[in-house]
Amino acid sequence: MSTTFPRTRNSRKGYSVEQVEDFLEDARRAYSADPGAPTVVNAASIRQMAFAMQKGGYSSVHVDAALERLEDAFATRERERAIQDRGDEAWYSEARTIAQEILDRLARPEGHRFDRVTGLSNGYRRKDVDAFANRLVKYFQDGQPMSVEDVRTVAFRPKKGGYREAQVDLLLDSVVNVMLAVR
Repeated sequence: MSTTFPRTRNSRKGYSVEQVEDFLEDARRAYSADPGAPTVVNAASIRQMAFAMQKGGYSSVHVDAALERLEDAFATRERERAIQDRGDEAWYSEARTIAQEILDRLARPEGHRFDRVTGLSNGYRRKDVDAFANRLVKYFQDGQPMSVEDVRTVAFRPKKGGYREAQVDLLLDSVVNVMLAVR
């Protein structure tokens, strides 16, 4: 019986124990692999990882916290290897380019920063997203404090005809990438 993380009660759902354990084993192999060796796990794939739910599974809060730490470790190692291979200037230049692309997107007028879903479908509430986007602009342009955790845990209310979730999520992933790149 695995005890990597606390488990939920048998009447409550948590993450699939088998899937979490398999993923962690893949992550261990990827982290210990030689530089340049092909791996299936990297910081971006960790951020996008999802597990099935099962009764009596692993506590999602504990697994999510561990995944965030794991993502940070992979991002740090990826940054160190990239700097070693390409140099500081190339690494930070790439991060600046991505940050500028984010700012270009966020410079669009409020209510029009992302595509909208149809009036019959739920998307992210535009006012919620725009308010967070304004915070991001202040972070990038004015140096206002914001943590990776703030970006990872932001939640937007659903709204018919709201912003297309995939576009917003992709931008948030890019923000996390930039934040981890310049840490």
